[in-house]
Amino acid sequence: MRGSASVIVPLSSDRSRRAALPVALCLGLTAVLTACGGETEDPDKGTNGVGKLTAVQIERKAKAAADAAPAVHLSGALVSEGGTYRLNMRLKENGGTGSVTVKDTTFQLLRIEDQLYLKADAAFWNHQESDGKATKAPESGTDAEAAAGKLKDKYVKVPEDDPSYQQLSGFTDKKVLLAGILTLHGTLDKGERDRIGGVRTIKINGTKGAGGTLDVSLEGTPYPLQLLRAGGAGTLSLTEWGKDFELAAPTKSQTVDYGSDLPKTGD
Repeated sequence: MRGSASVIVPLSSDRSRRAALPVALCLGLTAVLTACGGETEDPDKGTNGVGKLTAVQIERKAKAAADAAPAVHLSGALVSEGGTYRLNMRLKENGGTGSVTVKDTTFQLLRIEDQLYLKADAAFWNHQESDGKATKAPESGTDAEAAAGKLKDKYVKVPEDDPSYQQLSGFTDKKVLLAGILTLHGTLDKGERDRIGGVRTIKINGTKGAGGTLDVSLEGTPYPLQLLRAGGAGTLSLTEWGKDFELAAPTKSQTVDYGSDLPKTGD
């Protein structure tokens, strides 16, 4: 009796290729997927972890980081009832320095502790009142044009009891200024991830953006890096967190002291 012979049927080359194709595809996707099941790479890998927090928690951490930072550079537009102010200010705990532009007029501010100085060009000091009459300088009795020539590009010391002192000093006060602008309105939610100045950020929104949007750094300390204020009230950038700078009082030759009165501009 002849033994039965077992027959081995080889797989065709086409079938082999078809069987290998899913494996090859799966292996090729491992560069962007963590597994063949489609699980994506952790978006918080290599970050400070705040992206995993709730929007409320992120806002708290950003404000705490801002409060604790010894210095910051703030720039951009701030829209209020008084108009649009374009700021370029460097601020720290004991003062600040920089420029403010409003109504096409730019002036410089410098504050060291309680000493506040204002510097502007002749056009600023030569501002006309609404009736067209030039204002008067308080001591000399000359008109505003003559006073403007003396004040041009000089630091004028702003008296603490002058009505403008609080408003002007507010632009140089880190604590006051940040407390006033780092505010989102309505219900907070997390938005998209982005990059601001090359730094990865997470957005937190007030009322889906209608209440403002704040970009918070996902790298290092969770500082606020950019703010879009509610109602189109300006966009502000916050950079150079913790970077110190010098605050030096102007020399006597650079300063005009009007005593208890600040020259009036009619503004």
